[in-house]
Amino acid sequence: MATPLSAARFLDALKAEGLRVVEVGDWQTHNRDGHGPWGPVHGVVIHHTATTGSDSTVRLCREGRPDLPGPLCHGVITKDGTVHLVGCGRANHAGLGDGNVLRAVLAEKRLPPVTKADTDGNHYFYGFECENLGDGSDPWPAAQMAAVEKAAAALCRAHGWHERSVIGHLEWQPGKVDPRGFTMDALRERIAERLK
Repeated sequence: MATPLSAARFLDALKAEGLRVVEVGDWQTHNRDGHGPWGPVHGVVIHHTATTGSDSTVRLCREGRPDLPGPLCHGVITKDGTVHLVGCGRANHAGLGDGNVLRAVLAEKRLPPVTKADTDGNHYFYGFECENLGDGSDPWPAAQMAAVEKAAAALCRAHGWHERSVIGHLEWQPGKVDPRGFTMDALRERIAERLK
């Protein structure tokens, strides 16, 4: 359990991990804080966007859709490994998920199967959207995977968390498949190595 990082500390944590970061518009104050609580934070959720094209993907994640206002995450990780910051505070990314999963994240234990949607993940999790079609065929370039690893590790390091504080959307919310194209266990192994 932790107090959310300020915009300045969030940016510093990512840069300290060696990431290339682009600040998009008023990202420091762009959030959904008026639509529910933000924090304490307990972990990081990794998503894929089901889109292609960096510019349009970043714009979508910043502005949202007619049925889901932005920001749709805190950072967008494009194919070239750049992290585009689009929000700071509550973001519409995790939705309702399994409270048993949240308890496992808090305890940094192995995740249980996702069976229900009874807990507001936007309240408790940072979110990174990763540019990928999510069809299982769209590649995940090495630069992008390195950036996903570094971004998640940066927040773990800033809060004193372990790799088990990083989950995929599919591990949080019933019916979700993202991120598709790599396993979260493999990503968590990479994060654990980096945190050593």
